[in-house]
Amino acid sequence: MERNNLYPIFLKTKSLNILIVGGGYVAEEKLTFLLKSSPNANVTMVSKMFREDTVALAKTGNVTLIEDKYKKKYLKGKHIVVATTNKPKVNIKVHKHCRKRSLLVNVADNPPYCDFYMGGIVTKGNVKVAISTNGKSPTTAKRLRQFFEDVIPENVDDLVQNLNEYRKTIKGDFEQKVEKLNEFTKGLIEK
Repeated sequence: MERNNLYPIFLKTKSLNILIVGGGYVAEEKLTFLLKSSPNANVTMVSKMFREDTVALAKTGNVTLIEDKYKKKYLKGKHIVVATTNKPKVNIKVHKHCRKRSLLVNVADNPPYCDFYMGGIVTKGNVKVAISTNGKSPTTAKRLRQFFEDVIPENVDDLVQNLNEYRKTIKGDFEQKVEKLNEFTKGLIEK
């Protein structure tokens, strides 16, 4: 049976530089979800044109729009790249340039050219759940995101804040603290 071997991480996008190549609907969608999850992300977009809604969205975040065709010089200083053009040759060129520079790259809707996928994300205060279908079914990730948005209570952040305060009062070494927190919170998952 096939399994998902991806390793999930949560990136501090405020301290990273992200490039989106393209200015169409897919680029706008990637920017929308990126800013929804990480409003302080540093993003540069390069395209010969941008949708009107993309221009408006860019003004809500730390987004720089560059009206130009893709050139490898735009990779300088970037950490993560997302290629979204409707020209497969351009997207593959972006991938090739990124691989040479050891940059993480995602070519939209082309899993063989992705180092990572942008999965479904649910955020409730300090709680964030990421969902991956291993690039197989973005629609399933979307439906699971909607499910978790409904079942995770809005006040889950109160629990996180309270447990953080409790954690600060626990005495002992790391192992003892973990043991006490595990004992204290096991009732959260019992039926």
